[in-house]
Amino acid sequence: MPIVIVVVVLVDAFFPPVPSESLVIAAAAAAVSVGQPNIVLVVVCAAVGAIAGDNLTFAVGRKLGLDRFRGMRGRRMRGALEGAGRGIAKRPAVVLMTARYVPVGRVAVNLVAGASGFSRRRFFLLSLLAGTSWAGYSVAIGLAAGHLLHGNTVLAMLVGIAAGLASGVVVELVMRLLSRRPRGITAAGGSVEHGAGSHPHASQSIGAE
Repeated sequence: MPIVIVVVVLVDAFFPPVPSESLVIAAAAAAVSVGQPNIVLVVVCAAVGAIAGDNLTFAVGRKLGLDRFRGMRGRRMRGALEGAGRGIAKRPAVVLMTARYVPVGRVAVNLVAGASGFSRRRFFLLSLLAGTSWAGYSVAIGLAAGHLLHGNTVLAMLVGIAAGLASGVVVELVMRLLSRRPRGITAAGGSVEHGAGSHPHASQSIGAE
């Protein structure tokens, strides 16, 4: 189970359909009901997978940019990429931290951060905080479900997964509402939007060292 958690969470960092939150929540609920797996190990494995996956996605963005993937041309992904670029330029720490809780959002933000020349060291430090907090948050939902429905492992897991999905929907709705605010302008006076086809070595580097 520990290795499965690491792998699934890592893959989910760049392939959102993989249900990493659901797996972590279910594992935490099971830990309360049957005592396995070890809850501390669940948190550690989830955090390691999240941090590794986010940094892998960042590295892909840094190496390949944003215009080599057919999946980046869809309307929803283009909108996510554009919003990520504006957000990173204005509030990098806030955007990178909160994006970890939004499946499609975290892919877009991490790719844009890498492609835009954002500081690798700064991104790694923020990914440590984001991955650890996300792991703790997901496990907390599973623990709550397990304690409330102690003795019914399957029901606790199902309730925990439902709570995780609901919280993800709420976070995504909040992010969408925030993204509808008027677009910001960088300190230098230029527009922060470059579109989904920006090259990784664009003239404007966001947060570069």
